Amino acid sequence: MAKYRKLSRTSSQRKALLRNQVTALLHHGKIVTTEAKAKEVRKIAEGLIALAVKEKDNYETVTVTAKVPRKDKDGKRVKEVVDGKKVTVFDEVEKTIKKDMPSRLHARRQMLKVLYPVTEVPEKAAGRKKNTKKIDMPAKLFDEIAPKYVNRNGGYTRIIKIGPRKGDAAMEVVLELV
Repeated sequence: MAKYRKLSRTSSQRKALLRNQVTALLHHGKIVTTEAKAKEVRKIAEGLIALAVKEKDNYETVTVTAKVPRKDKDGKRVKEVVDGKKVTVFDEVEKTIKKDMPSRLHARRQMLKVLYPVTEVPEKAAGRKKNTKKIDMPAKLFDEIAPKYVNRNGGYTRIIKIGPRKGDAAMEVVLELV
């Protein structure tokens, strides 16, 4: 008996498809796909969520001082002339950051092996690079998704059948986070 479904694809295509669908599921909360793909995506997604739940609070907060460039009202860096050269003016700011413990850092890296980077584009600026923001998916898993499932032992996803697809009659399902 096979350990996984091959989904009629080469190993690299299958890996890319599953990574893409897991990333979409965790970013949007639900996806529509075929039943076979959903069952494979479910395995990977539930493993990642279980990892996030286990390592959710495994960090320490540290206060650090950072140099941040001073900006004017338009958001551009303030420059001053020193020895005939224009130099950016920096301010020292104290920041509180989360420092991962070794096991949480390992979990974050395991998640990054599976998840693709996600860039969110605002609707009014569709097709432009301006105002796009990168979403840290492991941080989203630790901070938003894991707290919802702390008191739950597995079963983080749900598969709902929505009927056969019109083109090839493959059973379509909605895979969503519970």
